[in-house]
Amino acid sequence: MTEHAAATRPLRIAIVGAGPAGIYAADALMKSDAEVSIDLYERMPAPFGLIRYGVAPDHPRIKGIITALHKVLDKEQVRLLGNIDYGVDITLDDLRRFYDAVIFSTGANADRALDIPGIELDGSYGAADFVSWYDGHPDVPRTWPLDARKVAVLGVGNVALDVARVLAKTGDELLPTEIPPNVYEGLKANKALEVHVFGRRGPAQAKFTPLELRELDHSPTIEVIVAPEDIDYDEGSEAARRHSKQVDMVANTLEQWAIRDHGDRPHKLFLHFFESPAEIVGDADGKVVGLRTERTQLDGTGNVKGTGVIKDWDIQAVYRAVGYLSQNITALPFDDQAGTVPNEAGRVLADENADGPARYVPGTYVTGWIKRGPVGLIGHTKGDANETVACLLDDAPHFVPAPAPEPEAVIEFLEGKGIPFTTWQGWYRLDAHERALGEPEGRERVKVVEREDMLRASEPHKV
Repeated sequence: MTEHAAATRPLRIAIVGAGPAGIYAADALMKSDAEVSIDLYERMPAPFGLIRYGVAPDHPRIKGIITALHKVLDKEQVRLLGNIDYGVDITLDDLRRFYDAVIFSTGANADRALDIPGIELDGSYGAADFVSWYDGHPDVPRTWPLDARKVAVLGVGNVALDVARVLAKTGDELLPTEIPPNVYEGLKANKALEVHVFGRRGPAQAKFTPLELRELDHSPTIEVIVAPEDIDYDEGSEAARRHSKQVDMVANTLEQWAIRDHGDRPHKLFLHFFESPAEIVGDADGKVVGLRTERTQLDGTGNVKGTGVIKDWDIQAVYRAVGYLSQNITALPFDDQAGTVPNEAGRVLADENADGPARYVPGTYVTGWIKRGPVGLIGHTKGDANETVACLLDDAPHFVPAPAPEPEAVIEFLEGKGIPFTTWQGWYRLDAHERALGEPEGRERVKVVEREDMLRASEPHKV
């Protein structure tokens, strides 16, 4: 930006993605010394991204983060522009007309692939798709097949725990949450009596957080079972326990469960370690009828090696929870393997020029999972945002000023295209509507699923 432009108007910034990562970036910008004017773009009609559509409905503590995010979006320097699909409704070239810089914080909502035989069978699912269904995402089917009596969940992270817990709980247990009616009806008809969670390595390598793990045991309908022979540690495992209080707490919880007597709760949730998924077994009709695993053992470093001992499990559905993957962003370079936009401290790299200094895409930045991959907890995105915003502000004196930086210009552009975009004021209306739906049942809210219904509640004059 020229000194003249910087002195006469606020820095105009577009942030694409109104989940925690994008909102934290807006917060970091507003806490800086720079005068800023920020527009937050969101593909969904409602903000909050992963908090609304990626967190299990029985996790109100995590959803409480919305309270902090609310305070950021209430600030006068930031506007929410929802129900706008980047790459379709607005392009990077369009954004460059209206903004001095663009930050992408689009997160990760697809399932990482798992390359084992049978992964394509009927009854083999990605955890992200199931999470989207039970969280009432408008872009997924309204029903989910829950006919399997014995279910496998592959992975030992918090998403695997969420999926396993939702599959093992009853619909009535989850009814007091914000689940929409179609999800309640689906879960009420769920036939699962056994849920088996499989980890390739041992208890000290599990990626659970202690609180989420202990929550499994709070349900009056779920009996959590750990086999004593799955409690094993090598030198690398013991070192991990010494260096991380969380790892030690997880291991302690699992040890306690392994030595206790089993109760009589109706649904059994088994946590299996040292079982590496080798194949999903199907019948002649292409339906899942089993899971084949290879027993592993620790190698001294905390890693494992195969033993050649194969076991077949009676399973009728398999959910893979082996990680999320970000999707390609139109007009930006993308690393398909890592699922990230190549960047240096948040500055988007223009190319992989090994012979010279790094070249950056001017005025273009990333933060959150699209920057570093889908690892870490929601709070970790704050550090990402601070780093990216620091780079952006360092670069600001050199930005090419936007040709049409007036805040009204982009509104005229969107209205001219007939896009029924939602606003922060519209979120307040949708929020009030969802709370009113829950009130007769004594629930905090009932989530609205259909996109048209969300628009009708938030921006009635645009529908």
